[in-house]
Amino acid sequence: MIGLDALLRRVVVDGELVVHGSDGRTRRYGRPRPNRRPVAVRFASRRAERAVARNPALGAGEAFMDGGLEILEGDVLDLLDLVTFNLRWDRDNPTRRALWRHARIAALWDQWNWARRSKRNVAHHYDLDGRLYDLFLDADRQYSCAYFVDPGDSLERAQAAKKAHIAAKLALAPGQRVLDVGCGWGGLALHLHAVAGVDVLGVTLSEEQLAVARARAAAAGVADRVRFELVDYRAVEGRFDRIVSVGMLEHVGLPHYRAFFDKVADLLTPDGVALIHTIGRADGPGATDPWTAKYIFPGGYAPALSQLMPAIERSWLWATDIETLRLHYAYTLEEWYARAVAERDRIVRLYDERFHRMWLFYLAGAICAFRNDGHVNYQIQLARRRDALPITRDYMAEAERRYLSARVDVPPAGAFDGGPALAPAPVVLEAGAEAG
Repeated sequence: MIGLDALLRRVVVDGELVVHGSDGRTRRYGRPRPNRRPVAVRFASRRAERAVARNPALGAGEAFMDGGLEILEGDVLDLLDLVTFNLRWDRDNPTRRALWRHARIAALWDQWNWARRSKRNVAHHYDLDGRLYDLFLDADRQYSCAYFVDPGDSLERAQAAKKAHIAAKLALAPGQRVLDVGCGWGGLALHLHAVAGVDVLGVTLSEEQLAVARARAAAAGVADRVRFELVDYRAVEGRFDRIVSVGMLEHVGLPHYRAFFDKVADLLTPDGVALIHTIGRADGPGATDPWTAKYIFPGGYAPALSQLMPAIERSWLWATDIETLRLHYAYTLEEWYARAVAERDRIVRLYDERFHRMWLFYLAGAICAFRNDGHVNYQIQLARRRDALPITRDYMAEAERRYLSARVDVPPAGAFDGGPALAPAPVVLEAGAEAG
């Protein structure tokens, strides 16, 4: 455990970590803090210890999944939060160093998302059993950062606010043609039609999501106005007044940004507007950690703004508005994590214990990326012409208030999966808390 011991002594300063090694010895790291829960772990083998010392992100994730790393006090979120807090991206943090050295060539190769590879990467994550997503997402299956007007809002309220926030930035008008790139289970497309009377084409590479989205549109009686197709964004044809893309740019890949924004520009009408919502990096260009690339999002990458703007500029698009959402995704992921913990038994029945551990490690790591690292969300509004939108942002606030108060009846995504529905268990609130 020599290599791991040296690593933990460098990293863990604030907060207490107790490690029971495979050699039977107990080692303590850091110092207790009143506002930080202590964490205790046990390694089942020297192999697991060496794997973590050699490649902390990949080794820790695999050891936790396979039972080589057991958490005795606290949970996996407490463990990852303790470590990432000590390595937090902060100008006044003296501890942060380049301890995790990514394989840059491998990371770049992983971002070459040709059309065939893109479909395979999407299927890896989004073609999982739809009932899994019902157990930790809201009924609309909004699998992207919510918008918390207040940190105490419920997940359902925050996701409704996210849709209103995005719709307001699109400056919608009845009868417009809207393209939703990476439409998921169809929730946003159906919402935009309901609140603004627009016609929407949603495109996806997930066959499971496509089937549910089409069934929802048919059940709502709007299949003639809200259509969904299984097609790569590069193959879309026609012109659209508005283009929206939420949580899809992360799968485009750095080498394809110029082609993506060129396609957006080509598909927009002369006075068209686009809204791109993506995870991003406030800390500059980086690489997807190897565990996430292997198990969760192959080919995925969250870009720095400095990596997006050159492609936007060269596509002759105006960046008419850019908003940075900082803690919103941390709050969103905390809700998902709590539900995934509460739904352990049903997730294990769908898959197995190893899958549940993998899912918890994924959600916990993502929370920490937004709490402690440089991860944020960007909403980038684009236009082909400088005068396509009002010159002040007042129109956004007015439309957002209108959309928030609109009544939207959209069939829940879970009603259209192939298997029997697994309704989420009731959320247990702490004493004194109120449902949002």
